[in-house]
Amino acid sequence: MKKAKPFLEQRRERRGFLKAGVAMTAGSALAGCDALSHNDTAVQILRSAETLSDSVHKVLGRKAMAQEFLPKDIAPVFRANGTTMPPGEDYAEMVAGKFAGWRFKVDGLVGKPLELSLEQLQAMPARTQITRHDCVEGWSCIGQWKGVQLSHLLEMAQVMPEAKFVVFHCLDLMDENDDDTAYYESVDLDDAFHPQTILAWELNGKPLPVANGAPLRARIERQLGYKNPKYLQRVELVASFDKIAGGKGGYWEDQGYNWYGGI
Repeated sequence: MKKAKPFLEQRRERRGFLKAGVAMTAGSALAGCDALSHNDTAVQILRSAETLSDSVHKVLGRKAMAQEFLPKDIAPVFRANGTTMPPGEDYAEMVAGKFAGWRFKVDGLVGKPLELSLEQLQAMPARTQITRHDCVEGWSCIGQWKGVQLSHLLEMAQVMPEAKFVVFHCLDLMDENDDDTAYYESVDLDDAFHPQTILAWELNGKPLPVANGAPLRARIERQLGYKNPKYLQRVELVASFDKIAGGKGGYWEDQGYNWYGGI
């Protein structure tokens, strides 16, 4: 009997056709097949479209709101994708303890670093929004999210002038045998301070399920799904990505995805 491939290998193969990048221009997706990733000219064309997409969005308005929906539009079950249970005993113990010992940090280029419990986050002013999650794999799902606006935390932490990006560090190890493979993502300050960018602890009126990123996940509603990291443990303000993992601003970006995934 043929041995099943490890989960991470399956996931990489499933997303292999996106190695050349996902180029989004004014809401239209252009996805390259895996063959294009071996064509230097095609790769450069696809990657150049990322800059065009970002430029178009800046002209049209990066502060524009993503569409919000009605309660009747909410999917009965919000689809879980990618990791549905981070590997390792540490996370399992957090789940068993209902995240009582978990702490969320905001640090890096800030004047006042923060370290907050889930209860402290939940006591802050919250925003509730019903939005659509669009995945690069071609599916969408509508859910209701509740959480604190990231801008609120950044204002508390007093972001320094030299900071340009917000990096999300996650509990999810892409390789359970390598602590250096923790999932991470990033956005610029335009998206970080957008009113619909929240750190959500609730989905469809209930505590955020483990499969959907408990205890906390980012909702960056004007970005594709891979830009909405789950299992958050830290936000770091930085001036560049040079010294972070592969230096491209995100786990999948280090594998070849576009950094800007705006929709």
